Amino acid sequence: MKRIATVFILTAAMAFGVSKTDAQISIGVGVSIRIAPPPIPVYVQPACPTDGYLWEPGYWGYDDADGYYWVPGVWVAPPQVGVLWTPGYWGYDGSLYGFHAGYWGPHIGFYGGVNYGFGYGGVGFIGGGWQGGAFRYNTAVMNVNVNVVHNTYVDRTVINNTTVNNRASFNGPGGVTRQPQPQERQAMNEQHIQPTAEQTSHAQMASKDHNQLASVNNGHPAAAAMNKVNGRPVDEQGHAATASTLGHANAAANRPANNPNAGVNRPAGNPNPVANRPATGNANANRPANAPQQPANNTPAKQQPQAQPKQQPHAQPQQHAQPQQRPAPKPRPQPPHEEHHP
Repeated sequence: MKRIATVFILTAAMAFGVSKTDAQISIGVGVSIRIAPPPIPVYVQPACPTDGYLWEPGYWGYDDADGYYWVPGVWVAPPQVGVLWTPGYWGYDGSLYGFHAGYWGPHIGFYGGVNYGFGYGGVGFIGGGWQGGAFRYNTAVMNVNVNVVHNTYVDRTVINNTTVNNRASFNGPGGVTRQPQPQERQAMNEQHIQPTAEQTSHAQMASKDHNQLASVNNGHPAAAAMNKVNGRPVDEQGHAATASTLGHANAAANRPANNPNAGVNRPAGNPNPVANRPATGNANANRPANAPQQPANNTPAKQQPQAQPKQQPHAQPQQHAQPQQRPAPKPRPQPPHEEHHP
């Protein structure tokens, strides 16, 4: 079983607001991560399936055996009414990258200035808020199924005021270099609720999915998001991630090292280029008549009968068997001609 790196947060350092140690954490089982996580993928958010669900943005998790893997963004049920989700983020302290886990609380705290999209533009949250025990969704930045959820509004004025135009997935040099604002520090010191069991299960399933590994998908996960935990996965374009889509990256990872292009651009109706060859292994089967003949299986081709050259004037004509002629029939005797006179 794969071993997921356990993440510990220095809550004491966060409480005192020490800026440098805000980005420093300790990774369990002796793991030191010295490679930055990939950028945040650009993907389409699936529609909110149920009234009251809140969005947990996708993020890069880490496994000490396989490296970074993408945890799909997902709609989840909050643990109680009135709380909001502060996403986790990666921070760099000058020697290693560490992950600050997300949490539930009455206000949005600091999440590294990372632009996760869908209301999480790097500072605060503009995707909606609680009102009278119900959550109101800002459909200017959130994708909501209006046939199911009717408590919505539209506010586009806050988009440009908060969005950080950077897809970096970590806080620190080379990523997002901003520090917590006073209201974010205050939110960090509030009482928090840890991720729900559904959220934990969602992250664990992503860590076991080979297609979600950054080393396999090159930063473009097959399942970029889900409408709910154990729900319908979608790709970056918002299309349903079918079995073939999810298996494409896995097939690429399992190609032989001496044939990296195996299986690329094969016609959909003929995944095996040798499937339609005769059992004799004749590579010339089903070739057009005017196509050059090729040897089968790298063996010398059988000699084909050569066409006879045209006869030159001095060449002797070929002898051909003449059909046997029957003797002409003898003429039949004619009766004598009688003349009649008047």
